[in-house]
Amino acid sequence: MTTATYTVTGMTCGHCVASVREEIEAIAGVRSVDVALDTGAVQVTSDRSIDLAEVTAAVTEAGYELA
Repeated sequence: MTTATYTVTGMTCGHCVASVREEIEAIAGVRSVDVALDTGAVQVTSDRSIDLAEVTAAVTEAGYELA
């Protein structure tokens, strides 16, 4: 298992958190996603090393940006 932390900007509510979590959870190999609304921190635990481009695409699809 690997764990990586990212920062997402633009989230303002629980719906934002849910959207980001849902998109990242759809990446193959992702086991869990923990999103902190107050800091924008997103911790991703996965079976494999997730490419930054995959996370960026998922966050963009949710309507937000990686910092």
